[in-house]
Amino acid sequence: MPKIVDHDQYRKELLSKCFDLFAQKGYSAITMRQIAEGLSVSTGTLYHYFPSKQVLFEQLVEDICEQDVLMAKAELEGIQTLQERLEALGKFLAKNEDYYIKWIYLQVDFCQHQDSKDMQDSVALKRATERYEKAVYDILGIQDPVLTWFILSLIDGLIFERLMDNKAVSIPEQFSLLSKMLTAYLEKKLSKKTHNS
Repeated sequence: MPKIVDHDQYRKELLSKCFDLFAQKGYSAITMRQIAEGLSVSTGTLYHYFPSKQVLFEQLVEDICEQDVLMAKAELEGIQTLQERLEALGKFLAKNEDYYIKWIYLQVDFCQHQDSKDMQDSVALKRATERYEKAVYDILGIQDPVLTWFILSLIDGLIFERLMDNKAVSIPEQFSLLSKMLTAYLEKKLSKKTHNS
């Protein structure tokens, strides 16, 4: 009797092993043949699930985004105040710093080898971006898109600084400062809104 394969599950299993392969060589240097070898599958099998390296990487972006959001939600579950959630998020990022450094390096490497039009049209990249944005709304309770992108940009910048081995940058310290600044800003904004009503 032929073996029944859950194709979606198998594709996810292949994706889960791809991060380390990309991290070892970089997006531009690794070939589909090397990825297939690293996954112990034939190149035909790999191409069956992922028609190109770009498609594979874009699906990896979505998969990692989903995992990142789930891990952050689990880490911050039960934490009540915005200030405490931001400080916990800073500690979470610092605890997983090596992973995030590899991930930002891979994203930069990927972007260097793509046409900007292709990147703008990528449905997978758009979905990942929207998922991160929604995560800030859900996890931190911040509904202001400007503040959301301030936080996401700060995260990217801090990880990049750690990639450059900037010893002066401490992610937990920066998030502690951010939590105080953002709490004061939002309290002032609420007070001003209440005063004007």
